[in-house]
Amino acid sequence: MENLGSAAIALCNPKSPSNVGAVMRAAGCYGACAIFYNGTRFERAAKYHTDTRDAHLKVPLTAVESFVGLAKAPQKLVCIELVEGATPLPDFVHPEHALYVFGPEDSSIDQATVNAADAVVYIPTNGCMNLAATVNVLLYDRMAKQNRQIDPDLIKQSRDANNRLVLNKS
Repeated sequence: MENLGSAAIALCNPKSPSNVGAVMRAAGCYGACAIFYNGTRFERAAKYHTDTRDAHLKVPLTAVESFVGLAKAPQKLVCIELVEGATPLPDFVHPEHALYVFGPEDSSIDQATVNAADAVVYIPTNGCMNLAATVNVLLYDRMAKQNRQIDPDLIKQSRDANNRLVLNKS
């Protein structure tokens, strides 16, 4: 299989345990290699309440002071935020290696990070999505645009133990 690159996630001062847990799950589902966070509110989110697939055992979660300078070449720093002049996600070409920075739900990514970014992208919606939803949409878009060959056994590997549904067209 071709090299599909790597994606890492950076969360600006996350506030909700359920969102951090859901971001951990998304990272596991879509193959993100690491999650970074900054800010002071993470302590309330430390139990990964919705990380039902135990992604925190496979995806490192690291506190950092700043995201500026965190992306090392060839990795690109990409901010995902509702910013005037940003590129709409449907038009965005994902870099092979990216550190995606997501703003907090109740504020914005700091100006220094936006200024240092290689790209700033927004997801066109009516209103804003929550943090976990935004991460899921972005990572799905990245995967879909990579034109990956889908393993036919992926459904069996991914579904819950209680799901044994089979499509029978008679």
